[in-house]
Order: sequence, then structure tokens, then C-alpha cells
Amino acid sequence: MKITIEREGKVPVTAGGVGLFFEDLNYALDGGLYAEMLENRNFEAKNAHGEWDKYVVEDDGGYAWEVYPEGAEVALKVKTDRALFPENPHYMRLAAAENAGMKNKAYDGVYLQAGKEYKCSFYARSYDYKGAVKVGVYDKGVPYLEKKFKLKADGQWHRYAFRAKSKTEAERADFCITLCKAGTVHLDAFSLMPANAVMGVFRRDLVELMAEMKPGFLRFPGGCVVEGNNLANRYLWKNTIGPVERRKHNWNRWAVHATGPHNNFRSEYSHYGQSLGLGYYEYFRLAEYLGAKPLPVVSVGIACQYMSTEFVPLDSPELETYIQEALDVVEFANGDVNTVWGRVRAELGHPEPFKLEYLGVGNEQWETETTKERAGNEFYKRFELFEKRIHERYPDLKIVGTVGPTVDSDSHKSAWKWTRKNLAKNPNFVYCSDEHFYVSPEWLYEHVNVYDGYPRGGGLVYAGEYAAHVPGSGCALFNAPQANVWEGSLAEAAFMTGMERNADIVVMKSYAPLFARLGYTQWSPDLIWFNGKTAYGSPSYHVQKLFSLYTGDDSLKTTVDGKGVYASATERDAFVYVKAVNSGAEEVDVEVEGDFDFGSLTRIIRLSGALGDYNTAEEPDRISPVDVAPTEPRSLTLAPHSFQVLVFKK
Repeated sequence: MKITIEREGKVPVTAGGVGLFFEDLNYALDGGLYAEMLENRNFEAKNAHGEWDKYVVEDDGGYAWEVYPEGAEVALKVKTDRALFPENPHYMRLAAAENAGMKNKAYDGVYLQAGKEYKCSFYARSYDYKGAVKVGVYDKGVPYLEKKFKLKADGQWHRYAFRAKSKTEAERADFCITLCKAGTVHLDAFSLMPANAVMGVFRRDLVELMAEMKPGFLRFPGGCVVEGNNLANRYLWKNTIGPVERRKHNWNRWAVHATGPHNNFRSEYSHYGQSLGLGYYEYFRLAEYLGAKPLPVVSVGIACQYMSTEFVPLDSPELETYIQEALDVVEFANGDVNTVWGRVRAELGHPEPFKLEYLGVGNEQWETETTKERAGNEFYKRFELFEKRIHERYPDLKIVGTVGPTVDSDSHKSAWKWTRKNLAKNPNFVYCSDEHFYVSPEWLYEHVNVYDGYPRGGGLVYAGEYAAHVPGSGCALFNAPQANVWEGSLAEAAFMTGMERNADIVVMKSYAPLFARLGYTQWSPDLIWFNGKTAYGSPSYHVQKLFSLYTGDDSLKTTVDGKGVYASATERDAFVYVKAVNSGAEEVDVEVEGDFDFGSLTRIIRLSGALGDYNTAEEPDRISPVDVAPTEPRSLTLAPHSFQVLVFKK
């Protein structure tokens, strides 16, 4: 079999075209990327439940806290009078006997690394308790971290903090606070963080996995979280900046995912919330740290259409609030210190602009028609209004549009027709349009060449959310790391060769979802899995990483003269990177040819395995890249069910 590469007909590759899409799903933020180890640290938890368009949200400030030790004489009561901060008014009244108190669930319990330092802090108020409190991490009563504080009995809130190293490893341990003698105290805003957190807020091993991909962009904070389960629940970026304790808690739209009669309309993740300890300022800083371009996404006044019928009517004065939020995001990122939001950014510690180039307007909305039962959402008209207002102030900003949540659908075709009509009148209408597709491996193989047929000059594509969902593997269900089987990742690699061959059309791409905490997952498959102790990349992670690391400046015309093998090629300076997928169960001998001297094969980086293989916390490298020594300058054998990057050097 021959793979032929040609410079004739090559197209430019947009630098940094492989990126990351972060959404607060699967406990990706609280319990994940945000390095805070405690759950419901400030007693603001909500319990969300109900059915489509009819959800109930109740305060449940005592969630994740319980009496310690079990059976001790302790009374816990969540209160709101004379709160620490009005934005988060709940706190805990702890009345306990000597050496008794409360402990935190901390998701699966606290994991500490031996020799690593941790930071702990909390606020306390005492009116007449003049004793001490002990705070720390314990396993069956044995302290791993511990500090005793003498409280000030003046009726005022005071912050107490300490740093300490754990001499030994602790797993699924308890975070506890106990009174050294009987009494009553008020407590709030606990924190336990690893001292090695990136920039003081990001969990290091998760950031390292992100950084290894060398992403070109970072899209945030979603996703459906941007839209909200209803409009009141949408993501308000201005609530996410400033002191952490004053960032108003919000419940998470994914707390009510998959509710129904089977679970009495209440999921096991009904307390899933957003503490917002990591917010817009931190997202921008993370993008900067990763060397990725930030891609924030803003609401257009339509709640998640899978969960709600709510939207702000086009003629409502309230819509101006949403437009202003979008304009202010850009000013926060790029405005100089003399602007309102540029000054806020500078006061937070970043006087230099973040050099924002992209803004996502809407997530995956689609146009709905007016019926007898309800009015249509007029998405097309509202997007046109947002685009006009944004480009009036920021004409060079690249707006990322949307063509809905599906492909091969009437709404998808309609959205592209509308987009192309506007682009014909205004080439600056959108930079690219966001396509989402969660599909079977068969669909991906059958559509490898789909972008060959997209009209040149008819709009660029951002493949913003996609993944192979293998039937029977647990896809789109709860807690299913086995959904990331090699069968799906291999099909994704094949499809990505088609995207790379059409780099003049597909300018950005990001797999989704990015993160999933084991035991706390609402959606599978996912790129990176983790628990309190460890994190690892799925086979799909390694596919994405190889496409990101080994992509040149120009995409060469690439053809294959046989079936079951898919390929693409890019060129940069003295290197040519050929990506080849063998989807079959037999070895295939291939020879690479070209219309120019592309050098000799110097390196082969291969991913391969059985179709049902997947990575686990115990075997994180079952499917991972291996180097294979070339034996011929331009020929090789493709292993069964394999994806490889072939590095040629002139």
C-alpha cells in the first residue's frame, strides 16, 4: 500500500489548532482542577433536583460535614446571622463536648503525599469560648497534619492559618476540627490546599497533563455551564473575580443531569456546586501559563436548551445586560489600566493585557420556531445583534459562532446556511463556527473525508466538542472510564487525519469533555481521568497530544491507495510528519512517496492495542506512545489497530 504526499495543493495550518475545552463537568473544577481539597468548604451547598424545566434548589449547608468522632456529643447547625461575608452568608455553629467536633467528606477523603507541604486556613468566631481548637488531617485518630489554635473570644471573625508537611502518605483520611474543651464556636471558609498548587490554585498533576499537550488555545468555562440550567443559574463571570471568600456560590447545571422517575428525580450528584474559587482571572492566567490563547464563551440569553425553555426575549431590555457582559469580558482581558475592567484586572495583579483574540458567543444554541405553545428564541437575530455590538467596539476580535449541538441534522444545515449568508455580506461576521459531534466509531470512519466537501470561502470550522462513543462501553453514562476504549480513540485518530488534510477549513479542534473524577462522573468518555491521588490520560489523550506536538506549518495533499488506512501529512522546515492509522486487524506494509524529497524516516511514535483496551489508575500506560526504530527510509509495517506518527527529516 502507498501513502502519497504532495506539495502541490498544500494548505496552511493554523498554529495552535489543537486546544483544550474546559467545562465544569464531572467534578472537573471543585474536586478537580481547583486544588482545594475540601468539599462544601463554606457551607453554601445546594441540593438541586427535579425534572426538565421544573427544578428545585434547596440550601443544604451541612452537606459533606458530620460529627467527629462518630457518636460524640456534638450539635451542628448552619446559621446566617452576622455572616462572615454577605455573598456567602452561611456558616456552621459547632457546639461540642471536649475533644469532639466535625469532619469533612472531602470527596473520597483526603490524600496527602509524604514529604509534601499543605496549607490550611479557616475563619472562627467565639463569643465566650476561650479554649483552643485542633485542626488537621487524621486517619483513625492518628494525626498527619495538625495545629492547635487559641481562639479570640471577642465576638469577631478571625482567620487562622498554618502550613505543615505530612511525614507519611495518607489516603482517604479525615479533615477534622475539634474543640479542646466543651463549648460553642462559629466556623466558616475552610481551606486545605497543597502548597505546590500551580499559581497557588491549580492542581499540579492535572495542569502538567494539560501542559504536555502544548495546547494552542483554552476554551472556558463551558459548555452548558455557560448557559445555565436556567437563566438564574448561568455563569456570571463578574462573580468569579476578587477575594475567594466573596465569590458567590452557584449550583452546577450537571447536578440535575439524568434525573427521572428511576432516581426519584434526584441524582447522586445533586450537591454538585461551583465555589468559583477558580474564576475568570485564573482561567486567563492558566491560558497564559500553558502558552495557549484564551477562548472565553459568553451567554446570549438562552438557557441550556436540553434542560430549559427559558430565554430573554429579543425585545427585552434585559438582553442589554448579556451584551454588556460580553463587552466587559473583552475589556477585562484587553483594556488598559484606565478602563473600568482593565483597572480591575490590574488590581488583581496583572496590569498587562491578556491579549484576547477569540470570543465564543453562545455555546451550542439552535434556532427554535414559534408555535402555539411557545415563542421561538430567535437565536439567529440575537447572534447578529451580539456580533454587531461586539465588532462595533472591537472590530479585530475573532468571534467564534455556533452551528448547534449536532451534525447531519436539519438545524445544523440551517445554521450553516444562515452563517454563510452573513459571511457573504460581512466576512468578519464570525472567524469560525463551532461544531459538536459525539458519534460512533463507524460514523467517524465513514466521514473522514467530510470536510473535503465543505465550500472554500464558505466558513471555517472549530470542532469544539467531539469524541467517539463506542456502543456498549458505557459512553455518556456515569463513571465509565472503560468508555475510553482504544476502538474509539483509533477512530478519532482516523477522523483527525481528515481534519488535518483540510486544515484550511478546520482551524481549531478540541476533544470533550476534558476531565472526569473517578466516582463523580456524569459523562463518559473523557480525555483525562483522576481521583484524589493520581491522574492519567486516556488513549484519546495520547491521540490528541500526538496531533498537537507533531503538526507542521503546511498540510500536504495526502492520498492512500487502499482501504482501512487513513493518513495526513504536514511539513515544517526540515521535517515532514505523516500520521497513519491502520484500522484493520491485520498488519499492512506501506511505502511513503512524494512529489518532493521529504527525507528519510527517523522516528516512529506508535499507539496500538486491542480494541477493548483502556487505561486505568492502576494501569495508566496500557495504551500509550512507544518509539519504534525505523528499518527503512520510506517504508514500514503498520501494526493492527494502530496509529503512528512518522517523522521524516530532509
